[in-house]
Amino acid sequence: MTFDWWTLGLQTINFAILVWLLHRLLYKPTLNMIDARRQEMEKQSSEANAAAEEAKRLLAATEAERLAVSGEREAMLKTASAAAEQASQARRAQAESDAEAILEEGRKTLADERAQAALAARSISLDLTDQVAERLLGEMPTDVRTEPWFAKLEGQLASLPETERAALVDSEHGGDPAVTIVTPLPLDNNTKEIWCARLRGSLGAQVSFEFNVDPNLVAGAELHFRNATLGYSWRSAFGAIRSELIAT
Repeated sequence: MTFDWWTLGLQTINFAILVWLLHRLLYKPTLNMIDARRQEMEKQSSEANAAAEEAKRLLAATEAERLAVSGEREAMLKTASAAAEQASQARRAQAESDAEAILEEGRKTLADERAQAALAARSISLDLTDQVAERLLGEMPTDVRTEPWFAKLEGQLASLPETERAALVDSEHGGDPAVTIVTPLPLDNNTKEIWCARLRGSLGAQVSFEFNVDPNLVAGAELHFRNATLGYSWRSAFGAIRSELIAT
């Protein structure tokens, strides 16, 4: 086998040309394309990282906002709950106060009604007592219905100081009858003369008398002076008793 230097030289030249062409037309563009692709990938990676960071920031802001909203909601719920509890307590207190006022008003009304009923019953009882006593006294003789009361009038006149008795009589100066004796029944003439004599013993011999009848006295006697009246009667005594019993 023979070695051809020309062939080797030509093949070397062809190989060098091929290498140059590959380097020129394939390797370098491929490297440029790879570099461009790497840069593009780096750019995309950088943008992706930036987007991820932005997403994290937005997520953190959203979480912070959510926490703030949740806090505000909790605060609002607590405030609303406190206001509702306060309003409930106020309504309960008002309801209790209203109920107590109604109960107190009911107690007062019941007490008033009981008092009115008791007063009405007492008044009816007193009216019945008055009617019964009036009927019983009406069946008694005249002296029983007048003499004891007239005796009490005499005692009252005797107990008065002399100046007061004189004042009663002095006030009668002027000519009209000095004293009017009022009784529930007409007196006979003998009794009238006796009573006039007994009264002159206390009031003086110059005093004149006249007699009058008032059935409303039921029992008793009254002395009517011009400016004063002295008397004891069932009507006045029972009226005083009625007033005391009704007042209690």
